[in-house]
Amino acid sequence: MVSPKRKQQQLERQLVACLTDACETAKAEIPGFSWLTHDNGNHEFPAGLRVTWIFDTQANLDRALANGDDQRMRTLTRVALEQTGIDSQLISACLQYDSEEACRKAQNGDWLTRLAQIRRTRH
Repeated sequence: MVSPKRKQQQLERQLVACLTDACETAKAEIPGFSWLTHDNGNHEFPAGLRVTWIFDTQANLDRALANGDDQRMRTLTRVALEQTGIDSQLISACLQYDSEEACRKAQNGDWLTRLAQIRRTRH
C-alpha cells in the first residue's frame, strides 16, 4: 500500500510533467510568455494549488489578456490538472498571472518573495 505522503509526491511529479508540457505549448503560441510555476504554500495539496503564468513584460501580459490568451492558459492548466487527476473545478482559484518586469521592480527579481506576497494578498 502506498502511503499518503508518497502518493502526494507521485501526484506532484505528474503535475510538474503536465505543467511542463503546458508551458512548452504556451511558449510556442503566446507572444511574451516566458514560464510558469506552481506552489501550494503551506496549504493542503491540491486545494491550495496556485499556478502562476509569467510573462517577460507587463505590456505583453496585458496584451495577452486583452487578446483572450488567458482562455488558452486556462485550458492548458485545466488539461494538466485533469491529466493529473486533480479536480479541474479548482482552476478559478488556482490561476494567476505575473511578469518578470513587475517582479524586478517590486522585489528585485526575487520570485520566492513575490510569490509569497501574492499568496498572502489572495487569501
